[in-house]
Amino acid sequence: MSAAIENPGSETRPILAPTGNRVRVVEERRMKREIQSKNSVEKPKRVTSQTLPRRSGGAAVAVVLNNVSADSSSDSSSSCSGSTAKSTKSLCSKRRNVRNSNGIVKPAKIVPNGVEALAISPMVPAPVKRCDWITPNSEPLYTSFHDEEWGVPVHDDMKLFELLVLSQALAELNWLAILSKRETFRKIFDEFDPSSVANFDEKKLLLMKMNGNTLLSEPKLRAIVENAKQLLKIQQEFGSFSNYCWRFVNHKPLKNGFRYSRQLPVKTPKSELISKDLMRRGFCCVGPTIVYSFMQVAGLVNDHLTTCFRYDECNMDFKKNSTPQLEKTEVTREAETTMCTFIASKLREL
Repeated sequence: MSAAIENPGSETRPILAPTGNRVRVVEERRMKREIQSKNSVEKPKRVTSQTLPRRSGGAAVAVVLNNVSADSSSDSSSSCSGSTAKSTKSLCSKRRNVRNSNGIVKPAKIVPNGVEALAISPMVPAPVKRCDWITPNSEPLYTSFHDEEWGVPVHDDMKLFELLVLSQALAELNWLAILSKRETFRKIFDEFDPSSVANFDEKKLLLMKMNGNTLLSEPKLRAIVENAKQLLKIQQEFGSFSNYCWRFVNHKPLKNGFRYSRQLPVKTPKSELISKDLMRRGFCCVGPTIVYSFMQVAGLVNDHLTTCFRYDECNMDFKKNSTPQLEKTEVTREAETTMCTFIASKLREL
């Protein structure tokens, strides 16, 4: 056995063992390399907004959480980046930073991969809210009638006569059936010209019945012809059928403001008043229910639900389409009355 010679500043030579020193030297070198590798590992630095990698837009990729160590954030990020399968990558979440006015980066909502495109896409407009009786399964013709015609104030006499006839047809048909045959109605009744319909005689009615063009019963057809005759008398008395109808509501549509369709009435005291006056003048088949349907479609009353987009639009349509001619006529009548009174007083003084 020989002992190692110790020299200052040099490594100590290992003592020889009975089996030689090769195994011991290998073990000591391996342990030395492990210790050096452990000491050479640097502790992870704390992640800050300055050390974060940046995208092309300048926004930080990672998110700095308050009072959270960098180890937990690195573990969560490594769990996402460590997987190689595409299905696993789609489950990883991305964090998008939000920088406030003070320059502090705050965590935003977590947006999963594949959903980010939907999150930043423009919002899809919500469907238009209509009255309850218009559903997504309603016929386009019926929906267009609701959106463009029902409840719009009407002042044209031929149009008012047409709507009155269609309202009378509701006793035998529904609105969808009437609208689908509307062109046939117009053809039979000469575009709803009251002066032309008033001249229908028995021969004309019989011809309509023989050709199979009668959409309504014979009593209803005779009532329409008689109503056309009485409408001409109203035009002579009031200047127009429009003036006669709108005077019952003081030339301004009535607004009920119902929220639910079950609140809509079938008839009202106002429709009963108009019905009695029409019957007194010789009109037929103009009960309070038919008259109220006529008031609704002609815009004499706005019965769109308050949740419907047409409720406010119909009110705006009345302001735009209100006839200034009617207002001028009333002013002219008042001026004429005042002038006649003034002339009469002067004549008395003389």
